[in-house]
Amino acid sequence: MSDLTAGLPNESAPAGSPPVSGAPDIRELNERIQRESAFMDLLNIEMEKVIVGQKDMVEKLLIALLSNGHVLLEGVPGLAKTLAIKTLSDAIEVDFSRLQFTPDLLPADLIGTMIYNQKKEEFIVKKGPIFSNFILADEINRAPAKVQSALLEAMQERQVTIGPDTYKLPEPFLVLATQNPIEQEGTYPLPEAQVDRFMLKVVLDYPRRNEEQIILRNNISTQPFPKASRVVKAEEILRARNVVREVYMDEKIERYIVDIVFATRRPNDYKLSNLAELISFGGSPRASISLAIASKAHAFINRRGYVIPEDVRAVCRDVMRHRIGLTFEAEAENVRVEDIITEVLNKVEVP
Repeated sequence: MSDLTAGLPNESAPAGSPPVSGAPDIRELNERIQRESAFMDLLNIEMEKVIVGQKDMVEKLLIALLSNGHVLLEGVPGLAKTLAIKTLSDAIEVDFSRLQFTPDLLPADLIGTMIYNQKKEEFIVKKGPIFSNFILADEINRAPAKVQSALLEAMQERQVTIGPDTYKLPEPFLVLATQNPIEQEGTYPLPEAQVDRFMLKVVLDYPRRNEEQIILRNNISTQPFPKASRVVKAEEILRARNVVREVYMDEKIERYIVDIVFATRRPNDYKLSNLAELISFGGSPRASISLAIASKAHAFINRRGYVIPEDVRAVCRDVMRHRIGLTFEAEAENVRVEDIITEVLNKVEVP
């Protein structure tokens, strides 16, 4: 870490001193981040009113929001996946649509269709629920391939094609999908091309004993169930996204990110030959991009104008776990993707 900070502009340098070549004025950037990130405290307060525990999930949702990325939440039923997403949309002045994915869902149910207007004797476009800021795709793996491909265009291009015309989706646009890992009947596994479009895949665990007692108390109380208030405007989110892009990332951190991704593709080059037979494919270039942007967002949340290795390590598992394929040998030996990521992080040299 000392090597890294040596390459940064000195925060304690005299006012007016020129920054390191190619780097911003960190003191000024820190002050901007303090101003632009003030709404994060309000968001956290509103989320904590409703969501008990699951702090890691809430943080990852905020990282995706700031990074203009999509999130796939995986966990057994009842872990507040849907509630967390709904609460986040309640706290921000945006349009929200919930889509319950089922095997009989059609692309038109998602993006809309063209209908014939008898009075005007012409076809008009009836837009679907995808034209909202926040889309909750509940149990996304229950939808057939046609629906998933329609959602893929919206996620990647931020646009929808209906008939001969293409329509831009509103900003900010965020797809928050959930899937249940224990139920396979009547589900369609997401294609790798679509899974790769999700910036983060967050795996949820059960709450702690004391947290579950609070959840129980809140749900059986005679008082109304807590609800988040709208405390943040969409413009604040868009402005914060621009600041996140300005967070300084040293060249050493860039190399660190590239090394992590390349270690999943060519483990032998990083003295990880034991992983070569366990990995069928490694992270794509989109993994490197997502890891960099998510690291900047993590630094922003921590009110810092520059990225440190801890930011990269904090988001690495959620960025990489759905981008690494396991071989039959790995599955036979009960090796998990998380085990591979842990070994990569332990081996790759930290700047």
